[in-house]
Amino acid sequence: MPFADLIERLRGRKPGTLLSTSMAIDLGTANTLIYLQGKGIVLDQPSVVAVDTESGDVVAVGSDAKSMLGRTGSNLDAVRPLKDGVITNATATTAMLREFFRMAQTRRFSMRPRILVCVPSGITEVEVSAVRTALERAGAREVLLIPEPLASAIGVGIPVSGAAGNMIVDIGGGTTEIAVISLSTIAANNSIRIGGDELNEAIASYLKKRYSLLIGERTSERVKLSVGTVLEEDSTELEVSGLDFVNGIPETYSITSEDIRKALKETVATIVEAVRHGLEKTPPELASDIVDRGIVMTGGGALLRGLDRLLMSETGLPIRVADNPLSCTVLGAGLILEDVYRYRNLLLQ
Repeated sequence: MPFADLIERLRGRKPGTLLSTSMAIDLGTANTLIYLQGKGIVLDQPSVVAVDTESGDVVAVGSDAKSMLGRTGSNLDAVRPLKDGVITNATATTAMLREFFRMAQTRRFSMRPRILVCVPSGITEVEVSAVRTALERAGAREVLLIPEPLASAIGVGIPVSGAAGNMIVDIGGGTTEIAVISLSTIAANNSIRIGGDELNEAIASYLKKRYSLLIGERTSERVKLSVGTVLEEDSTELEVSGLDFVNGIPETYSITSEDIRKALKETVATIVEAVRHGLEKTPPELASDIVDRGIVMTGGGALLRGLDRLLMSETGLPIRVADNPLSCTVLGAGLILEDVYRYRNLLLQ
């Protein structure tokens, strides 16, 4: 037995808590959240890193790096190293995580942390290996994995060990996860690599086509949050500035919620269809539970105005948006981290 663990046992503490840190991470396409054992959520930052292209040094991460998107020169590159819920730039991901670990750890001198990371339910073995490698290179001494729908369900208070079926629709930045959970397992699921990023891209594409206006990623997101809607009864306006690519000069247009509804129509229809497919895969006994219990929506996409009402209309089922849609996944992972032995059967092997 390691000396530190022996000392902790003699003092009545759990092994691994004297010098080491345990963290739960929701490593999202859009945002990364970290839950520190015994502390709660200690970090909530955009999943963006800015790197000096000449030296390879990290210049900024999180919010500071996000403010540089679309604004960098030839010697600076601000990137989002994850797409569709998985790692696409391993080097940048490792650099970003290393900085996030440093920001999250409260003790200056501590052992390498144990990490519980949330991953999409449809993740492949190659993608799992990429996640493990990135976390280990960033400083993790042990990496545990939990499917995002299970973590989200625990985070919103669903009793996942019960026999009754519960459906989660988790709309993140890069993926939409539809899962029916019963007896601590995912009994039926459907995962599509469409989420908030695709909604942003749909807005940018529509404004380019409709107004000949080029806008960046950050502006697309701002438009979505400000006037984004999927229902006709919502009506608001927003002044949006960008580059008129016909005249080659900056221009400002008044964009309405009707514009954004049209822009999002196709992408939202894909999400609705994915929910339908998830319901079709559900065993009959669990389907009857969902009729009674309804569907719980989580993730940033759950905040899109009117989406819950649209899903209710399309499925005929009760829809509830989680009280903490942006943080429930990492909160659920944090609860698992606090009692790993109890939830050990939920972890990916």
